[in-house]
Amino acid sequence: MSWQTFILHIFTYGILLYSILLTSCYILIGAFSISETRTYLNKNSFTDYRVLASSTEAPSMSILAPAYNEAATIIENVRSLLSLHYNNLEVIIINDGSKDDSLERLIDAYDLYKVDYFVNQQVETKLVKGVYKSHNQVYRKLIVVDKENGGKADALNVGVNIAQNNYFVCVDVDCVLEQDAILKLAKPFLENSTHRVIAAGGVVRIANSCEIEGGRLVKVNLPKQFLPRIQTLEYIRAFLLSRMAWTRLNGLLLISGAFGAFDREIVIKCGGYNHKTVGEDMELVVRMRRYMEELGQPYRVSFIPDPLCWTEAPSTFKILGRQRNRWARGTIETLRFHKKMFFNPRYGLLGMLSYPYWLFFEFLAPIIEFFGTIGLIIYCIVAEINYSALLITAGVVSIGILYSIFAILMEVLTYNQYKQRKDILRLVIVAVLEPVIFHPFVVWSSIRGNFDLLRKRNSWGEMTRQGFAAEKKIL
Repeated sequence: MSWQTFILHIFTYGILLYSILLTSCYILIGAFSISETRTYLNKNSFTDYRVLASSTEAPSMSILAPAYNEAATIIENVRSLLSLHYNNLEVIIINDGSKDDSLERLIDAYDLYKVDYFVNQQVETKLVKGVYKSHNQVYRKLIVVDKENGGKADALNVGVNIAQNNYFVCVDVDCVLEQDAILKLAKPFLENSTHRVIAAGGVVRIANSCEIEGGRLVKVNLPKQFLPRIQTLEYIRAFLLSRMAWTRLNGLLLISGAFGAFDREIVIKCGGYNHKTVGEDMELVVRMRRYMEELGQPYRVSFIPDPLCWTEAPSTFKILGRQRNRWARGTIETLRFHKKMFFNPRYGLLGMLSYPYWLFFEFLAPIIEFFGTIGLIIYCIVAEINYSALLITAGVVSIGILYSIFAILMEVLTYNQYKQRKDILRLVIVAVLEPVIFHPFVVWSSIRGNFDLLRKRNSWGEMTRQGFAAEKKIL
């Protein structure tokens, strides 16, 4: 056997083995997500959220919303946060040294004035320049903090220090929440008596092309632009399938930074958000889980499938590339910080299943796919066409398309946000186009993220938003 043939066999069987493992994961994720979603819907059918909305016994919640150059949407979105149905709630907006007029707009819109406010520095942060409240009692729940720029993690830590309640909800200030979002997110903290719920997350959906008035979602529309539309499918697949499956196993490692609730006491004991990573949301969840495992205390990280949060997705490849670059770097940094857990039985399911899955199928998958594709192209050029590898690749792509269509089916059978048949057909078309248009770009952005991390380029990457009103005019 020649060395070329030997390399070809290693390459082909390697791709085959990885493909089998990946397909097996898809099947298991689908099965577990069905089971967990069915359980949740059955339990939720007996819940009367009106009782929780007015109850003084409901968990006290603080909403933390970091804002950096969000002038385009900040007034509308703060109004959305203030209109949420929840009794024991405070809304804390943290202006992270914005260069635009975000703070001035807030002061004018909500009649704010600077107050003397003691900030308990339980977590170290950058300097707080001022704390503002409103003269108008209608906005008594609102607190606006102005601070030196320090990044999202530092801004959230300021919010953790200022918050007075037992739990806090981290949201992106550009997000629009459903009116009952906090009610539903608080439920997991109430109903589990044997395990301490340290964090809970909800589904994030794409708001592009939706009708939003007065900070409220009025009508759900499928995005008209291609990139937001394909991200709609991606979010359905990630939240409704993957995270529900990991919740079933109590192995979830990620609560979206766009919308998630946390036990403030545990967060403070863990040292708050880590400002040394751009993936502060994932890293905090992993650190909290690691902390509880090392203490030997029973706990859960919960996730609910209700579409509670709507956010503006990147509509250009430039902004999307920055986002996915950052996500890749954040994943790598988190895995590196907590490498001690890798196949470590001391950490139970966290070390034996969750961490290895993220290492092999979240971190390594884009690298294997990228260099595998390059290797296959080179081999076909200099030697001969590897039909076996091409057949395996086609099989993996087909399974990916079927997995996306299954996610669309789950959406239709559960929450069915896109009720027109033409919208479902458009999502199916997107599922077919994704592997050849969208996915290669995401893989390339992830590879760039790896290289940027090696070159110590740790910037967040500016995320310019056009705002919901602006998008409505454009479209």
